Amino acid sequence: MSENKVTLSVIKADIGGYVGHSASHPDIIQQAQEILGQAKAKGLLVDFYVTSCGDDLELIMTHTRGNDCADIHKLAWDTFIECTRRAKELKLYGAGQDILADAFSGNVKGMGPGVAEMTFVERKSEPVVVFCGDKCAPGAWNLPLFRIFADPFNTIGLVIDPSMHDGFRFEVHDVFAGKDMILSCPEEMYDLLVLIGSPENYCIKNVYRKDGEIAATSSTQKLALIAGRYVGKDDPVMMVRCQSGFPAVGEVLEAFVFPHLVSGWMRGSHYGPLMPVAQRDATPSRFDGPPRVIALGFQLDNGWLVGPRDMFDDPGFDRARQEANELADYMRRHGPFEPHRLGLKEMEYTTLPQVLEKLLQREEKKQ
Repeated sequence: MSENKVTLSVIKADIGGYVGHSASHPDIIQQAQEILGQAKAKGLLVDFYVTSCGDDLELIMTHTRGNDCADIHKLAWDTFIECTRRAKELKLYGAGQDILADAFSGNVKGMGPGVAEMTFVERKSEPVVVFCGDKCAPGAWNLPLFRIFADPFNTIGLVIDPSMHDGFRFEVHDVFAGKDMILSCPEEMYDLLVLIGSPENYCIKNVYRKDGEIAATSSTQKLALIAGRYVGKDDPVMMVRCQSGFPAVGEVLEAFVFPHLVSGWMRGSHYGPLMPVAQRDATPSRFDGPPRVIALGFQLDNGWLVGPRDMFDDPGFDRARQEANELADYMRRHGPFEPHRLGLKEMEYTTLPQVLEKLLQREEKKQ
């Protein structure tokens, strides 16, 4: 790889909740910091930052080894394994929940953890925002990514910035068929909406500028499809490059002032509003929610992570949080009824089928 390219890797896993599913224990964060610090000292990483969103451990790493590097993925895997051991010592809830394999096999994709990576030549100024979600599925990013890169009512740069006026290309992943397709906006906007309007089936994986430059990427791994059973919600991550040919930081964040409904919340079985919060408030506890999203802003300096700035730690998002709480009240009043509870197709990968199977085996007694 050329020396002037940098890779930003965000790899996450739920390896134990404190208390229940609400947060990550400080010892887990500290242990991860120590492990990545050793890797940085040995030259494997340029820089790193460790944080949490809800009960998910988030590893934000920069290096020069490109996407899907086995050494970087093994570092993340080993970090999750060691932190799982500590989680078990603390008897944290669901310790090792996202560790779905017995041994590392070259890449953590398909092994439980969520992964988002992008490699690019660092610009004169390189602002990047890393988003981490909790109690939600990968499709949670569909609506905000559309608004950021295709909606002129959100992103005025699409109208008035010559470097963005041609639009962007969206790589969409079919989570069940395992296929990817690329659609170009604005010319294929309606076709794009046909797909991403069904976020349980289609997820935006990458966004590119028309010249091929990567603009955004997200994790699209679905735990239930990997494990074949319910093991928790996916809690995806995403990163977006900003400014100078990409949407401005404010345009990127504006997409989250509307707390849209996402699947997840309690037992991964309910729709609820995605609430933008400061990292310190990413501790969902009401009915294990409502779902949360944090936004950490960094300036890259030759791979060094200058930051983060906690971008949602801003009174400008107070109304979004208030609206999210009001929506949460409304949805909760439905109790076990749809549309608060997911539809039966989405419930196939929860614990409901175990109850449903027993009921369907009953026969009505003849009168």
